[in-house]
Amino acid sequence: MNCLFTHEIYDWPSWGRVFQSIEAWRALIRYIYQKEKLPYAEIESCTPGTNAVFKVGRFIVKIFAPKESGMDTDSDYDTERFGLERAGLLGIHAPRLIASGDVQDKYLFRYLVMDYIDGISFNKIEKTLSYEEKVAVGQKLRAITDKMNTPCARFNAIDVVDRAICSTRWTAFPAEFNRERLAYLEKLHMDESEKVFVHGDLNPDNILLDADKELYIIDFADAVLAPVSCELALTTSELFCFEKPFMQGFFGDYTAEDIAELCINGLLIHDYGAGILRASLGSADGISSLEILRERLIWLIKAEKEK
Repeated sequence: MNCLFTHEIYDWPSWGRVFQSIEAWRALIRYIYQKEKLPYAEIESCTPGTNAVFKVGRFIVKIFAPKESGMDTDSDYDTERFGLERAGLLGIHAPRLIASGDVQDKYLFRYLVMDYIDGISFNKIEKTLSYEEKVAVGQKLRAITDKMNTPCARFNAIDVVDRAICSTRWTAFPAEFNRERLAYLEKLHMDESEKVFVHGDLNPDNILLDADKELYIIDFADAVLAPVSCELALTTSELFCFEKPFMQGFFGDYTAEDIAELCINGLLIHDYGAGILRASLGSADGISSLEILRERLIWLIKAEKEK
């Protein structure tokens, strides 16, 4: 048959020029919906990400970048499918996986079709919430993470410690800090029993609130097996920005010292840890040791707690 997708993909910039184009994907999306016996409707754009994501009727279709883009998204596809299926089995509020598969067209395209969640992203609504509503959101998210961050079978080949050791994202930090960070990581031998399913990217775009203030989790492509501190550290620092009512709901009673230690343990091995710390602290300048990092985090958490 003639190719449904007619554009050229040969590197990441060429993917970037088409991945949000409705016209570029219309024929392929129509074919996927026919293949899966789903009701086709007008295609709508969604928040830009890495892959081609569109709303079609009451569903979301996500088409993963092919290998010609220069990215290996096979692991992302397998990981997200596993995460969605697991969330459904655990009763976690997340999109229901409707269909998954691939289409060998001009390129091999893998896809997921899932329910559309009619909600507002956390970053668009959190400023409108009252203190009490923020506490309730923290409590609801903790109930979700307690259910989600549990042991499971290995679903991808990522070793979070090895990835952290090889990461180039910490170059903005002083050399002496990086020497201490690597020494810390090299001594970190995690027992397999300490690893749980971690969503890995509970940022403000991946938490949706519906009209009843119920929370939904989306985008499981960054999930890994890791210590629970990876999830909790990112949630407190990037999602909550250490804001007191969210923290109170999520942790109950907490101390700045305990949260700082949690952040150090979790963010040093998190793939986004370096960027999150720089965003939280404003700069990596002068952070020449883990102790200085700990002191700055304690000061920041106390300042938020006392507001």
